[in-house]
Amino acid sequence: MSSKAANKKILVADDEPDVLHLVTLNLKNAGFNVIKAENGLKALTQAREMQPALIVLDLMLPEMSGLEVCKVLKKDPATAQIPIIMLTAKAEEVDRIVGLELGADDYLTKPFSPRELVLRVKSVMRRASSSPDAGDQIALGDICVDRVRFEITVAGKSIDFTATEFKLLTVLMERRGRVQSRDTLLNDVWGYESAIDTRTVDTHVRRLREKLGKSADYIQTVRGFGYRIADGRK
Repeated sequence: MSSKAANKKILVADDEPDVLHLVTLNLKNAGFNVIKAENGLKALTQAREMQPALIVLDLMLPEMSGLEVCKVLKKDPATAQIPIIMLTAKAEEVDRIVGLELGADDYLTKPFSPRELVLRVKSVMRRASSSPDAGDQIALGDICVDRVRFEITVAGKSIDFTATEFKLLTVLMERRGRVQSRDTLLNDVWGYESAIDTRTVDTHVRRLREKLGKSADYIQTVRGFGYRIADGRK
């Protein structure tokens, strides 16, 4: 994971020159190297060729939408692990949920705070490049999380996941039997100290359950509060 941690290249895709300039300037000031793309096809090509540490991806792009770019990247094993932050003028819940369900790690709606964007980028990159102690595995039933190999297996079969999904499952399994509120998960998984839309947690839990298949029953919902992983199935 050290090579990923050292990779400070960020791809920013946006067709609005002012936004592209603002995001690029703030990320460069924060010490990142920025690759720019003005349309979806260029973003897809550069993501494949440059293998950035993270992508800031506008939803409404010419030639190929941000959602389509995200979908293609997440289906390709060579690019599936690149974290994506959606940056969009669309604030409707359905647009945010679709982006997250396609594998995006986070989202920001325009207008946005450049400082918050930089904080989100750093938070997502920390989750993607964390390097735990050697030999550190967590297992429950058919689920095994290998924090050294950055791998999740169910019944011995490796599954695809985002950095956020990996961190979410790891946190829940580390705290097995203890209920975790949505606010706690937002803080400990996403790194957000202030309250934001907690439906972000629900969307990621739903995606995680789908990927775990029959083993998803280990993740229990505590109505009105949050989630926990228990030893016994629901």
